[in-house]
Amino acid sequence: MSAHPSPPTGPPSRAPSGTWRGETPPPPARPGPLGWALALSRGLSVISVLLIGVILILPLRAIERLFAGPRRPLTGPWVQGVCRLCLWLMGIGWQRIGTAMRGPGAMVANHSSWLDIFVLNAAAPLFFVSKAEVAGWPGINILTRVTNTHFVTRDPRLARQQAAEFAARTAAGHRLLFFPEGTSTDGLRVLPFKPTLFQAFLDPDLPPGLAIQPVSVRYHAPSGRAPGFYGWWGDMALGPHLLAVLAQARQGGVTVTLHPPIPVAGHSRKSLSAAAEAAVRAGGPG
Repeated sequence: MSAHPSPPTGPPSRAPSGTWRGETPPPPARPGPLGWALALSRGLSVISVLLIGVILILPLRAIERLFAGPRRPLTGPWVQGVCRLCLWLMGIGWQRIGTAMRGPGAMVANHSSWLDIFVLNAAAPLFFVSKAEVAGWPGINILTRVTNTHFVTRDPRLARQQAAEFAARTAAGHRLLFFPEGTSTDGLRVLPFKPTLFQAFLDPDLPPGLAIQPVSVRYHAPSGRAPGFYGWWGDMALGPHLLAVLAQARQGGVTVTLHPPIPVAGHSRKSLSAAAEAAVRAGGPG
């Protein structure tokens, strides 16, 4: 596993849409015969595990509804195990530092890649918060529905309704995970957090004792590859990046650090955002 490089200098850039552009990514290398064989075997293995996981999660969900209501004592750890197995099948080393919070609350993390879906689910039972458009993406929409992804719409008219849904899921013990940067990067930096995203944590309808657990995700590129090998950002196409990762003979790894939870009481959205950002930076890139 290569040592983590120093982050590039220079200010980050964002497009008007909020997507981080940064430096132009290098074109993905064309895999040779061995690379294609690895990509095919790893890809089919991961797809098979995901299909089996989706099929078996349905009866588990039925048992949960019968005995635990909206809580997820079975399917949360099940998804966690499936994602750990997928990372192993891809050959990507994985390490977790720290423990998941137990009380009511949510998690916030830096965002680098589509791999974050596997990496963060492997670290703790959680539910992603995503923009509503993702719900319509072919293939992805099935996975997000099965794993109870929490979709949000940037429409002020729906703010109160969405706040109520967030409060209900938090009260049910669901650990929702946000990406306060609002975009993915090359994995070599942490962008400034958006304080507006922390307003939801100050809603009076949320359970007392609410806390936010910061999570740092730090990727380690394979030896000989660009430091941002696992990063997926800007206008990078998913297919070629997916192929490049699966075709990599000797993979790198990733370290996930679960920091001590930050109690929400006494914070404003700005101070809460600043405290969470500082913690994520302390254990991650940037």
